[in-house]
Amino acid sequence: MSEQLEAWPYREAREILDHLERAEKRDGKSKDKPVLFETGFGPSGLPHVGTFSEVARTNWVRRAFAQLSDRPTRLLAFSDDMDGLRKVPDNIPNADMVQQHLGKPLCDIPDPFGEEESFSGYMNAKLRSFLDSFGFDYEFISSKDKYRSGEFNSGLLRILECYDEVRNVIVPTLRKPSREDWSPFFPVCENCGKVNNTRVTDTHPEDGTISYVCDQSFRGSQACGHESTVPVTDGHVKVGWKVDWALRWYVLGVDYEMYGKDLIDSAALSAEIVRVLGGEPPAGMFYEMFLDENGAKISKSKGTGLSIDEWMQYGPLESLSWFIFKRPEKAKKLFFEVIPRSTDQYLEALSEYGQTDDQTALLDNPIHFIEADRIDAGEDVDYGCGISYSVLLNLVSVLNTDDKDMIWDYLRRYDENVDDDAEILEGLIERALNYYRDYVLPTKEYQAPDDEEILVGVNQLREFLANYDGDDPEEIQSATYRAGKDNDIKLGKWFKAMYRMLLGQDRGPRLGTFIHLYGVKETLELIDRRLAGEE
Repeated sequence: MSEQLEAWPYREAREILDHLERAEKRDGKSKDKPVLFETGFGPSGLPHVGTFSEVARTNWVRRAFAQLSDRPTRLLAFSDDMDGLRKVPDNIPNADMVQQHLGKPLCDIPDPFGEEESFSGYMNAKLRSFLDSFGFDYEFISSKDKYRSGEFNSGLLRILECYDEVRNVIVPTLRKPSREDWSPFFPVCENCGKVNNTRVTDTHPEDGTISYVCDQSFRGSQACGHESTVPVTDGHVKVGWKVDWALRWYVLGVDYEMYGKDLIDSAALSAEIVRVLGGEPPAGMFYEMFLDENGAKISKSKGTGLSIDEWMQYGPLESLSWFIFKRPEKAKKLFFEVIPRSTDQYLEALSEYGQTDDQTALLDNPIHFIEADRIDAGEDVDYGCGISYSVLLNLVSVLNTDDKDMIWDYLRRYDENVDDDAEILEGLIERALNYYRDYVLPTKEYQAPDDEEILVGVNQLREFLANYDGDDPEEIQSATYRAGKDNDIKLGKWFKAMYRMLLGQDRGPRLGTFIHLYGVKETLELIDRRLAGEE
């Protein structure tokens, strides 16, 4: 059945199996050793939607792998806190203090928030709290711990042994002025503590050391001029991040890691370096970046883009997971207007999941990944009432109320079994009220039709509703459609006029479903009020 599964996490899982087979043939990697997934972070800014996205996607691949293999797995969340600070983020306190430490490893810069032992200590704590809040199963490790404990020593010495070969991978990709002095090693200056201002002047592979001088100007950070010879081991040096990526893969034995599209070339170079060192690069995939409302890449240092907290004000976390799950290779704008559509798509998939016994369809449904914890706990995963978030938003809009009991009365009249989905609906109602209050109400502008042909269509629909004693949203939808079609009104113009009259906006739900939910009699009264110029 595994070859029939088409969801992208299964494609990735099959790539991992191919990678493991190559590794076993190459160096006899044990089948009992856990398969290692990694996701990496630069702790120069707070975790955000992109952080959640990468860990969630990696976990989905890990889950798919568990469907195809019984081998144990681990997920490492790696923080590169030995990296030198390149610029001061825009959204932190005490920026002037941090500016004085520009060029130092993040783990050696005081915490501007005054809560942890270092800048990266604060960011790492936030990262762990962030990941823990979503229940991710991971192991946290940091660059500082791996370098300074000596766990990276074997890889660092191997890079020194292969110094020229590693240079030959990277140097051709650099601008000519940077080629001569480029080194995979960035010594931490023994005098000023900076890592971005040092330059390697000689290598001594026979005794595992390098010589350096601290003389490089770096974005306003002054070099101190100190010269010394230091071991490449035990945290005296950091390697440049493309080499650092390869170092992690080589020493830790990483089997899978995904990365943003902007890192495709870097990943290829890191893979080449792993091979120079004598290892096998991991399987992996690239994903497209999230964009803000203006089409620019979201930035954690500038705090741009939609945050998870902001999303969850207006849509459930699962709808964000749905948004993230869909087509990871496609760039997507992440802003408020995508929330209702993503929520409706999530609810539709949830409904489909609960209505099929086809095992392949169940495993291929994104719900299998998004609702993994509930599924694994044996809970019923379903949404049977058929009330979309868009319809709920428009019901709130028409009722113009914060009274949840009133909204529940309408929902129960629509479907006497809605209480079966009470937990989901309660959350949707709360978020619909937030969305209406913050984004719909300020832009509502009712407009009664003044076009004669539209008025003829409205009167035809009104007459149908006045004489209708049924309870079928499809019949109501057909009557609404006919009221426009019979009078030769372009349907786009017709439905826009109806939405402007009833909801005060240009778009809306299927009117048959909405009228059924709101009530035929109530809709008739609403039409009369709008035609009379009342809101």
